[in-house]
Amino acid sequence: MRLVITNIDPMEKIQTSSLKNKGEVISDLKEILELVNDGREGYQTAADAAKDPELKALFSRISGERIVYASELKEHIELHGANADNDKGGILGGLHRAWLAIKHNISSNDDKAILTSITTGERAAIEAYDKCIEDYADHADHMKLLTEQRDGIQNALAEIEKRIVHR
Repeated sequence: MRLVITNIDPMEKIQTSSLKNKGEVISDLKEILELVNDGREGYQTAADAAKDPELKALFSRISGERIVYASELKEHIELHGANADNDKGGILGGLHRAWLAIKHNISSNDDKAILTSITTGERAAIEAYDKCIEDYADHADHMKLLTEQRDGIQNALAEIEKRIVHR
């Protein structure tokens, strides 16, 4: 038996084994990127509106995490050969409306209302990540990234929910 080693581009291997075409995989990642940017904007708005200095710091920290997530996603989109210059949130139907609702409730300057609203956006984000994670064949090359980011969002949601209980 003879072992032949070839230099196959990992992106090419995934593209040929995938059920989705390259454009569809890029579209999935861009949707996640838009949602991450919506979250970043929502958390920054929450930080600006919150009365409690501890909550302001929490929201600013999570907004910063979303900046990192966006940067990582952009790298993966570019690995697939697409432009990832989106720094704003997107129009993703229910997902985007979730963050718009958060922004509306934040305007009340009620910290508990802000916390409660954020849970809606976080659950929507987790759902979007889960959809990509379930589609392993199409997202294998960035599965670790998606899983780590999803876990980070889950941790943020748990922290937000804990603060709702204590209010």
